[in-house]
Amino acid sequence: MSLPPNDEPPRRKASLREVIGVVFSSFLGIRKGKAMREDAVAIRPHQVIIVAIVLAAVFVLTLVFVVRLILRAAGA
Repeated sequence: MSLPPNDEPPRRKASLREVIGVVFSSFLGIRKGKAMREDAVAIRPHQVIIVAIVLAAVFVLTLVFVVRLILRAAGA
């Protein structure tokens, strides 16, 4: 008993650079619908979650560093 052939092409895997671009543009709110639908085929949910957590942590650490730098310069 053989399975019927699958008509859809194999899913391609998204590169790390593509996932970072998707997450970054989502942070800024500039994703277009067409690009989102194309990315939904290639990007797995766990990739988005991991990259989003890492980028959010980098963003928060950058803010903390900038605030400390400003406070140190102000003499506080």
